[in-house]
Amino acid sequence: MHIGQLFSLASDAAVAKTDFDYIIIGSGIAGLNTALLAREHGSVLIVTKGKIDDCNTRYAQGGIAAAIGAGDSTTLHMQDTLAAGVGLCDPEAVSVLTREGPQRVANLIQWGVPFDTIHGQIALAREGAHSVPRILHAGGDATGQHIELTLAGRVEESDITVLEFTLATDLVVERGVVTGVRVLDLDSDKSQIFTGRWVVLATGGAGQLYWYTTNPLVATGDGAALAFRAGARMMDMEFYQFHPTALRLEGVPGFLLSEAMRGEGAVLRDQAGYAFMADYHPMADLAPRDIVSRAISAEIEKASDGQVFLDISHLPADMVQSRFPTIYSFCMSHGLDITKGPVPIAPAAHYMMGGVETDTWGRTNLGGLYACGEVACAAVHGANRLASNSLLDTLVFAQRVVASTLDQAPPPSPSDQHRGLSVTLRSREPGPGSIPPLTVPALQDLMWRDVGITRRGEGLLEAARTLEAWSIAMPEPTGLASHELGNMVLLGRLMAEAALVRQESRGSHYREDYPETSPEWEKHVVLVKEE
Repeated sequence: MHIGQLFSLASDAAVAKTDFDYIIIGSGIAGLNTALLAREHGSVLIVTKGKIDDCNTRYAQGGIAAAIGAGDSTTLHMQDTLAAGVGLCDPEAVSVLTREGPQRVANLIQWGVPFDTIHGQIALAREGAHSVPRILHAGGDATGQHIELTLAGRVEESDITVLEFTLATDLVVERGVVTGVRVLDLDSDKSQIFTGRWVVLATGGAGQLYWYTTNPLVATGDGAALAFRAGARMMDMEFYQFHPTALRLEGVPGFLLSEAMRGEGAVLRDQAGYAFMADYHPMADLAPRDIVSRAISAEIEKASDGQVFLDISHLPADMVQSRFPTIYSFCMSHGLDITKGPVPIAPAAHYMMGGVETDTWGRTNLGGLYACGEVACAAVHGANRLASNSLLDTLVFAQRVVASTLDQAPPPSPSDQHRGLSVTLRSREPGPGSIPPLTVPALQDLMWRDVGITRRGEGLLEAARTLEAWSIAMPEPTGLASHELGNMVLLGRLMAEAALVRQESRGSHYREDYPETSPEWEKHVVLVKEE
């Protein structure tokens, strides 16, 4: 497929132009949206390590949250977001998200995203921890895919240059300013530097750190690792959201069963058919994600067969099939009819709430470097992301990144870089015992066991020591697999160290040795590279 000006580094045409106004790393909704907005103001290069549509956002089933319905308001949306974030949301960032969100959604409609309608009006659904229905969907449960395809189509018709199968390996930094990026062509193994006035990270999350994830194979935390190595500050890395309901079948990759199913009335049940969520929270099946994930994990531990189920079979079959066509088809392909009985589920790693620290204009502590989407952390999600705020996040802050490059943003505030407890990542004393060989399964097992849904200090310390030992022992990366593994080891270490620092339980970060939420920890943990 031809997208914009699509090149390989091996081609003379690609090599001929190496200087751009905007270099955007990543091709999900955050990257494509930024590129489309930026092309009005300069030359644009998109660098993506896979195909242009290999990203988390194309798998986003739930939808996009915006206060556009009767009885809703941006104030109410803000209140719900702040409540879900358990004291760690930046109120200014949340205000920006909820206030500017409806206009960004209107832009998508103008660009042709086919949101679902009822009687000519956009259909709005309700999801966990939202006080009113405010979730827009496209294709029932294929919202991310529809938005991604719409934006990719507009990129295809533009003059944006796209380098597919090209991995960004290093940011070029001169006196604290990012001036370009070194890339590796994955077909030819050729390396090249591209320079740019502004570099934007839009690389998504890092779900491949865990055994069970809803993320695609490309989600290995590359952009966050790039930024930290270059000297960017990383914030809230201890907060990784686990989606409560991923299909759990032996030999089947993690497949998301959208929270919208529970919004429509699906019920979590134990092996005896008992609806257990009311025992854990007043909102029962619509409780915040961290609570639902831990409740399911507890029920799995109690169950003799280690299974918990999601049941939507009590609703009309035709409604379920039309509302969740992707989920229905996938489950049927594996012999499960969701209209006739419950299906086995378990939590899976889903969304990285921490990331490269930014202000509300996408600016980092490095000049010329911006970030938006899942790789960025403006503290808009706090300790627990409100369902369906992530797609809105990519749209709102992509627009503000471009506005900032056009001098439409006020100067950075000194307080933006002093938002919490600053911790320098330093070497630890080796622990007792031998370090297991580094493999992707070994890394995923370590993260799932010690830096997962529930944590303890001793496990986190063991994980931090093991991850550091792995990072020291790793040879210089060559191809894609070794670069990705190095990035995942670094990100895992950042997450383990941040989780060790935070001696409390809050949102998605739950420590069995510190089970209470402490007002002393209503602050961010910011990790910085040792000079």
